[in-house]
Amino acid sequence: MASSAKRVRRDSSTGALAAFLEWCDGVGLVLSPKVCVSREGTVADYGLIAREDLPTGEVLFTVPRTALLSQHTSSLSSLLEKEQDSLQSQSGWVPLLISLLHESTISNSHWGTYFSLWPNFSGLDHPMFWSEEERWRLLQGTGILEAVDKDLANIQMEYSSIILPFLKAHPDLFNPKVHTLELYKKLVAFVMAYSFQEPLEEDEEDEEEPNPPMMVPMADLLNHVASHNANLEYSPECLKMVAIQPIHKGQEVFNTYGQMANWQLLHMYGFAQPYPGNRDDAADIQMLTLCKAALQAAKTDVERQLVLEQWDLLCKMEMVGEEGAFVIGWEKVLTEEELFTALKVLGMPAEEFKEFKEEEGWANEMGENGNTDLTLSMIPTLKASWKKLLFDATLLTLQAYSSGLKAEEDVLSDQQAFSKLNCREQFALHVRYGQKKILQQLLELVSS
Repeated sequence: MASSAKRVRRDSSTGALAAFLEWCDGVGLVLSPKVCVSREGTVADYGLIAREDLPTGEVLFTVPRTALLSQHTSSLSSLLEKEQDSLQSQSGWVPLLISLLHESTISNSHWGTYFSLWPNFSGLDHPMFWSEEERWRLLQGTGILEAVDKDLANIQMEYSSIILPFLKAHPDLFNPKVHTLELYKKLVAFVMAYSFQEPLEEDEEDEEEPNPPMMVPMADLLNHVASHNANLEYSPECLKMVAIQPIHKGQEVFNTYGQMANWQLLHMYGFAQPYPGNRDDAADIQMLTLCKAALQAAKTDVERQLVLEQWDLLCKMEMVGEEGAFVIGWEKVLTEEELFTALKVLGMPAEEFKEFKEEEGWANEMGENGNTDLTLSMIPTLKASWKKLLFDATLLTLQAYSSGLKAEEDVLSDQQAFSKLNCREQFALHVRYGQKKILQQLLELVSS
């Protein structure tokens, strides 16, 4: 079976890495002599390797904020600030993307050597670059198809309505024949896979929008695993990669991209971790699937009407939505309040639902009266009617895949068959298999 991998390999030469390390030294980026950047001994492409044993708290490298590439450090920073009102977007990435469009295509960019590690951004292999047929064949049922469709629609919309007018307004800086939609799409994937967002301070979290993304040289070369051994720390002057547990000589240093399910890793970064390596893996049950299961169980028109009324109330309570999903992890339901509430309301007989609906303050009733901590160990203790509804919804979810769990297990257990798969097929298999294992576990719990 393939090892954990961050991304598909880029075709970068040793010379590009040497030049990058020299650039790092010139911009004040300090790399500890106790680690080295290497393509040997890493799970994928470049990575950071310990030259000697490293204790917890060891600073592996320090990146001054002047080396970061963002909308505020780009050579276009003044222009971007001046025209910020016209660059508003749902993603909030447009100013950085414009900076990347410019900096990656001019010969004298301060970050030119940094960009040489990604020649033409040709190594990016997110599902958005796969053919539609390939996505459908490999990713049906995983949730990635829908996410990619949204991405492609948003990229097209942003480029045509925001980016292109900006390019045409500044012909001295941009050329639409060079700064094309295709390049923009690659840069969106580049930001997806390699950018960082500085966390807000605790007292700012409820008041401000998230910080815009930025590129952090050196930090973006580290590979990811769920059980990582290093973490990026932020201070006003610099960013530091710090060991969060002892790392032995010869081991790879791993950062984390967050608590990411395999489908999110493949969608945003172009890779997935093999089972059972990703402790943060999860499977989605679409909220509408739970409604569909409830409607299928209804035996009369009156019962079906009751389900629709219950669903309507859940929508008003903002517990469910047409595009929402219940997220099931290995040990708990990550959307516990939403699922608990949905099962409770959909499980109410007509008279009980009528009373509940008529009560004042029903919108807060769940939080006040119910424990919604749904660890998977609690699933067998739920009411039989709730378990039946959850069983039916889980079964419908499994039926959305193009293959069954047994077929995936057969390939994974046959090293020769697995090795014949290309990278896309292997990563997609890891995504499907992990999700099906989680859903199968849930089926067993609701059946007990």
